[in-house]
Amino acid sequence: MRPFTRRLALTAISSLTLLGAGHAMAQTAGQPIKFIVPYPAGGATDVLARMVAQKMQDNWQQPVVVENKPGAGGTIGANLVAKAPGDGNTVLFSIVALVQQITLMKLPYDPMKDFAPISRVAISPSVLAATPTIAANTLPEFIKMVKAEPGKHSIGSYGLGTSAHLQGALLNMQSGTDLTHVPYAGGAPLVTAMLGGQLTSAFLDAGTSRQHLPKFKLLGVTGTQRLSWLPNLPTLKEQGLQSYEPMGWFGIFLPASASAPLVDKYSVEVQRVLKLPEVREKIEAMGLIPGGESTDSFGKVMKEDAEIYARIIRDAKITLN
Repeated sequence: MRPFTRRLALTAISSLTLLGAGHAMAQTAGQPIKFIVPYPAGGATDVLARMVAQKMQDNWQQPVVVENKPGAGGTIGANLVAKAPGDGNTVLFSIVALVQQITLMKLPYDPMKDFAPISRVAISPSVLAATPTIAANTLPEFIKMVKAEPGKHSIGSYGLGTSAHLQGALLNMQSGTDLTHVPYAGGAPLVTAMLGGQLTSAFLDAGTSRQHLPKFKLLGVTGTQRLSWLPNLPTLKEQGLQSYEPMGWFGIFLPASASAPLVDKYSVEVQRVLKLPEVREKIEAMGLIPGGESTDSFGKVMKEDAEIYARIIRDAKITLN
């Protein structure tokens, strides 16, 4: 992260650059800006990246293309950006796994040092859901039921080391339950298993499962505030559980070697895009919360999330094996 004093010193330079450059970018003329998405095409990360890229291209009058570089849990694509020149031509569009992996695996880059955070594009809360056939209707009733029937109940996730896995492990630790973790290969198979009654419960990503949530008993939501579209569902924090403040996110990054004026230029543009009514409507229709904070605010979120997830991973002894 760039020292604060340096950012202050470059503020005036950044402003002059913005005024003088208009909508044009400082990159090599005619060279496209590449949005690297380290996950397959078609998912929420890809959809959001393409939406932002198109709006930037329209405004800057410069090609902005999305390249999917999946593999190794997103680390292949992230490493390409970490090692890329900081000229603004290569951009990372990634998710919260970027900071969770710090404790889970050996990485060829340092997520906290090798990227310049621009902004979160969207925020995705997780909802603790239970199959409708169980007797419990609230979180306290659910915990009481699981404790009364040891070894019987399960909690699913969309993969080892994912937010849903960490959140389920945290629930076991804090409530004294023994929910058996059952990982699936993605959000869609997890929802299918829940619909089929193969699981007792799961932390479901609101962005990919919103349409199915009314089919389940909802026990709580992550974050510090209730969802506008589920106003009667209390947060887990309201119900006495701790460390559920972090939520999933989709964010934009430049290589850490990018100059302060370039980082600021991207920050201004991304915040502009995320204020567009049509963009906000599309993000909200996906069950997500629009982002758009400053680079410094996003950097703070990353640091706080990384610390909480690291503690959960260590305390629950979570591995990817």
